Amino acid sequence: MASVKEMRNRIGSVKATQKITKAMQMVAAAKLRRAQNAAQNSRPYAQRMAAVIANLAAGVSGDGAPKLLVGAGSDQRHLVVIATSDRGLAGGFNTIIVRAARQKIDGLLAAGKDVKVLTVGRKARDQLRRIHATRIVGDFEVGGNPSLAVAEQVSGKIRDMFEAGEVDVVHLVFSQFKSVVTQIPTVRQLIPAEIQAGAPTIDLKGASYEYEPDEETILADLLPRNITTQLFSAMLENQAGFFAAQMTAMDNATRNAGDMIASLTLQMNRARQAQITKELIEIISGAEAI
Repeated sequence: MASVKEMRNRIGSVKATQKITKAMQMVAAAKLRRAQNAAQNSRPYAQRMAAVIANLAAGVSGDGAPKLLVGAGSDQRHLVVIATSDRGLAGGFNTIIVRAARQKIDGLLAAGKDVKVLTVGRKARDQLRRIHATRIVGDFEVGGNPSLAVAEQVSGKIRDMFEAGEVDVVHLVFSQFKSVVTQIPTVRQLIPAEIQAGAPTIDLKGASYEYEPDEETILADLLPRNITTQLFSAMLENQAGFFAAQMTAMDNATRNAGDMIASLTLQMNRARQAQITKELIEIISGAEAI
């Protein structure tokens, strides 16, 4: 059994760790509200853009349709974009996203497809490098806060690869924020653009609209912006989910540290009591010998 001094030092170490986890929990809770508001505020814009694209796509067909909308005519070469956070200490938040991405990649490989990987966030890069290092064609870091500049860089990389004929289909994997205790790993197709069946239609109230310029020209400008918007929205969703997961993980760590302190204190008291008893026995035995 460890000595009383060793037990006391260990209790002090656990208490120091408990202070750190408590502070991290409070910081994550403070940042969560702002990140949650940012994620929720980005949803109406993304949803409205999807509705506009759906309405414009209804009037576009044939060879004039943008390739970002109809695709390159093949689905052999796939690009999987995985968005995670740069930091850890958030339970299984990043691991769940990477697991969903691995399932998507494995499914495509099983179907005989060529798969490339683009990571957004250090954790995605670090975890996938162990298994799919040869498939990673680029990696980006999110930074302290998600920014539209990073989303535009990633979007530019994706469009360049698509226009160069390196990929035919692009998927985005991220975590959709639902609540503090619920984050849902989501796979979304970016190219060809998904036309949501349930997207709200524009009520023309019996009027007939003519677009100037035409639908193809508008979509050619809108679709690249939609990719950037979807990426930026995913990064905001990830940030909210990260802080929620980190707050929960640090709360659990703080509670576990408290339980460990109580257990170590009990063991230390027993060791101290045993030591005192031993010393008393030695004193009494020495007195009787005299």
